Amino acid sequence: MTVRVMLISPAMNAALREARFAGDAALDASGVGTARLAAPHVPDADRAVHGPSERCARTADALGLRSTAEPALRDWELGRWSGARLDEVSAREPEGVAAWLADPSAAPHGGESLLGLCARAGAWLDSLNGAGRVLAVAEPSLVRAAAVHALALPPQAFWRLDVAPLTLTELSGRSGRWNLRVGLPLNPAGL
Repeated sequence: MTVRVMLISPAMNAALREARFAGDAALDASGVGTARLAAPHVPDADRAVHGPSERCARTADALGLRSTAEPALRDWELGRWSGARLDEVSAREPEGVAAWLADPSAAPHGGESLLGLCARAGAWLDSLNGAGRVLAVAEPSLVRAAAVHALALPPQAFWRLDVAPLTLTELSGRSGRWNLRVGLPLNPAGL
């Protein structure tokens, strides 16, 4: 049976503005306000879930969703890099950052590799067969990893995908056969 998975990336926050490996950074007032404006444009679903981060939970709340936390949608675990800015980590560990960007199996930060992230996102996605319309507020890393899995792209394609805050990425199909629509704004004005 075909399933429609609608992935909404969470609203903007200070960590994203500062290019931080977010950890669990909450939304700021601007992010909450923008999500509330987008709420009337959220598509209907049979089931709504959100990543367990504060940012995903607060975005789901601001969008007016009655959703439950889904552990499989947790953000990319980046170990000791969590909370640091990319430029800080690059200055401290240039070889580690280079390895992380070049080798999908590398986890120089002590966390999860890109291959691990894509496998986790793919396992969740493939578990949804027969689930109807599923709406998920998920971190951009999870949206990108789900797209890589759904289209059977090489893991390095992950680095070529951008997911803007409060955009909708839609996957429809079933395990082994997915179609993708990306970057749909949650309102006609493109907030």
